[in-house]
Amino acid sequence: MDSSLAQLAHRRKNLPQVAALDELRRERETVHARSVQAQTKVSDLTADQTKADAEVAAVRARRDRDQTRLDSGQITNPKDLQSIQNEIVALDRRIGSLEDAELEVMEELEAAQSELALATDALASLDARIADEFSALEESTREIDASAEALLAERGGATERVADALLTLYEKVRKTHGGVGAAALRHKRCEGCRLEINGADLREIAGKPSDEVLRCPECDRILVRTHDAGL
Repeated sequence: MDSSLAQLAHRRKNLPQVAALDELRRERETVHARSVQAQTKVSDLTADQTKADAEVAAVRARRDRDQTRLDSGQITNPKDLQSIQNEIVALDRRIGSLEDAELEVMEELEAAQSELALATDALASLDARIADEFSALEESTREIDASAEALLAERGGATERVADALLTLYEKVRKTHGGVGAAALRHKRCEGCRLEINGADLREIAGKPSDEVLRCPECDRILVRTHDAGL
């Protein structure tokens, strides 16, 4: 029963969902970092585009005002007319330069938004997979815990049939031998340490009364004789 309980505990600790969840969570951390980076870039580029839009609008408004003044016919001084015309030409060049920069920002923003969308979709997919694995882990854990609980109840009944002194010895040996306090003797071999017992020790064991508590001469566990012990 204790061996079965140990196996259940090992299974519980090493369920495949545990490793899968660790891997998925590491992957999610990577994607989340990518998402944060993309979001930051989108925010920065959105601010850049807003600024670029404002600059283009301001220069275009000034250019329109100059054109309106020029078209009004109110300015008759040739020097002033030439000055306004020169300024309109300069403003047109400035508008062209700003629009090129604005277009570049828009293209970068579009790429960043695409990257953010991909990262967001990947996070949603990973979250769904994590939820599925977690549900599977909970189900497997419940099944193992139910088996362990049943075994513990059965073990409780079994310990009542064992003498207190023997049970105390068993628990003491179990604590110092990795949870295995007793082992069967089969085919001249202790199944606790997996070592074959030499002939002299076997003859000594064979001469012991059937109700005497034996200890393995190799690992010191309680040794339980079986019909195929090889004695």
